[in-house]
Amino acid sequence: MVNTTDFELRYGKTAAVEPIVAPFLSHRSVRRYTDQVIAPELEVSLMAAAQSASTSSNLQLWSAVKVSRGEARDQVNAFCGNQRQVQNAPLFIAFLADHHRLAQLADATKGNLDYAEFFTMACIDAALAAERMVCAAEAAGLGACYIGGLRNYPQEIRRLLNLPDGVFGVFGLCLGYPDPAHPAAVKPRIAADCVFFTDAYDAEKGIGDYDERMAAFYSEQSMNAGRWSEHSAKRLSLDALGSRSNQLEDLHAVGMIRR
Repeated sequence: MVNTTDFELRYGKTAAVEPIVAPFLSHRSVRRYTDQVIAPELEVSLMAAAQSASTSSNLQLWSAVKVSRGEARDQVNAFCGNQRQVQNAPLFIAFLADHHRLAQLADATKGNLDYAEFFTMACIDAALAAERMVCAAEAAGLGACYIGGLRNYPQEIRRLLNLPDGVFGVFGLCLGYPDPAHPAAVKPRIAADCVFFTDAYDAEKGIGDYDERMAAFYSEQSMNAGRWSEHSAKRLSLDALGSRSNQLEDLHAVGMIRR
C-alpha cells in the first residue's frame, strides 16, 4: 500500500491506500476540455459501461439522450444556466428517469409506476449508470462534470428532447479530455468518520474540521465562499432552489408521481 496525495487532499491527512483503489480518489469535476474528439469506439464502450451498472430488480428505469454540439446543445444549455462546460464538452449526455418504456410493456400494471418508490428507483438507476460511465471515462483519460441544471426547466428540456410522459431529466453529464492549461482541483470531503458509521447513526458527529479545510480550499481557488456550513445553508433557501422548488408539480405533470 502507498500513501497518496489525493487522500490527503480529501481529508487533510495521509493514509495507506491500496494502489488499485488510488485512481478513484483523484476524481474531480472537469469543466474545461481540449478540442480532442472522443472516438466513436470509446463512446460505445462508455455506454456499455453505463448499462453494466446495477439496476434495481433489473427494471432498468433509466435512459439517456446524447445532445450534439450546435443548435441542439445551445438550446439545452440555455435551460441549464448557460454553463461553459455544457457548451464546450465534446460529449454531453442527459440522463433520464424513465417509466415510459416499462409502462409500454406492462400495460396491466403501469398504474403503479406513479408511486414514489418507482421514481426513487429510476433516479438511483440513472445515477448508478452515470457514475459507472464516469469511472470508465476517467480510466480512459477523460474528465467529467455532472450538470444538475438539467432540472432547472424540466418542461422545456422535455420539449427539446422530445421526452414522453413518464420520463424526467435528472441530470446532465459532460465528458471530454481535460485541458492541461486549466487543471481542476481535488475538493476536500467531510471526514470519513463523520459519514461512515458502525451499527448505528451518530447524530452528534457533525462535520468535524470540514469548515476549516474548505476555507483553505476556497482560498487556494480564489473563491469567496465563506464557511462551507454557511454557504451550504444558503443553498437550502427557496431563492437558491429557484424553479426547482416546483419540481413536484413537474413530476405530477409527466405522470411520474401521483397526486
